[in-house]
Amino acid sequence: MDYHAENFRRRTRYTFVFILLAAAFVIITILNINTGNVHIPVERIFEIIFTKTGSKDELNIIWKIRLPRILMAAILGGALSLSGFLLQTFFENPIAGPFVLGISSGAKMVVALVMIYFIGHFGKASSYTLIIAAFVGSLMSTAFILACSRVVKQMAGLLVAGIMIGYICSAVTELVITFAEDQDIVNLHGWSQGSFSGMNWGNVYIALVVVGITVVMTFMLSKPISAFQLGEAYAQSMGVNVKVFRVALILLSSILSATVTAFAGPISFVGIAVPFLMKRAMNTSRPLVIIPSTFLGGAVFCMMCDLIARMAFAPTELNISTVTSIFGAPVVIFMLVKRQKSR
Repeated sequence: MDYHAENFRRRTRYTFVFILLAAAFVIITILNINTGNVHIPVERIFEIIFTKTGSKDELNIIWKIRLPRILMAAILGGALSLSGFLLQTFFENPIAGPFVLGISSGAKMVVALVMIYFIGHFGKASSYTLIIAAFVGSLMSTAFILACSRVVKQMAGLLVAGIMIGYICSAVTELVITFAEDQDIVNLHGWSQGSFSGMNWGNVYIALVVVGITVVMTFMLSKPISAFQLGEAYAQSMGVNVKVFRVALILLSSILSATVTAFAGPISFVGIAVPFLMKRAMNTSRPLVIIPSTFLGGAVFCMMCDLIARMAFAPTELNISTVTSIFGAPVVIFMLVKRQKSR
């Protein structure tokens, strides 16, 4: 009887949190579309979205500017959060994340170099080219971190190594930008600070395909992740090929963080804060629950931060990392304090 009661409470909790996340997603989507230099009433928003009728200006504002931007914020925010969850599973530490470990900075550096080369020679760089470049940069940084992990056994030392590689990559990127003041790449500096502005439907479709496939593959690893969370030895006893599994985790995490960096630049703290908050909200680490909740939570978090970035000092727009740092950094500090107290 106690087991059934506990199971009911657990399922009720999951349902409640998912309903809250879904409601927040809808509300923030409407707010993002509703607010801006041109105010559009809520009833007009629904009319334009579902019937595509209205003035040409309102149709263009919603369908060509605001909807692509908010959808990209949702897709990339979910991808970044899920990337953080996979890295935390790999390193068996909740403070591991693509930004802190320097993975986003590595992706940023290679993308900046590729953007300058392709724009200088061909006039533009395709989305797939940027994703591949970011993926290569992510793997370079990850390879460095893995090499350090063979020597540095403590996570604190590994985090310091990640921060250092992040600084090095950022310095190279800034150096490249400094000597690349060409009118064709005037937006490169803004991109390097992180932003969801300038998104279009082509970006949305590509990101949706890449992230969607990666999320499905992550779901397929739910059972191995669940076993791995109980220890490497237990995972091996359950028939998990740990070496292949760890490679899969790194590749999937790199693809997710690379997609985010390619389209929006580096975004800080989302990959650490959101998985932690979702585990606390759900009171579980079960992958089948945490994977969708982390993705949805990351989407809501980035959509909210993008709204604040646009409207806090309008018409001046803040970099998205500025806002995510304000909300994400205190969560990371809380995690560090909590871990220290629990020892």
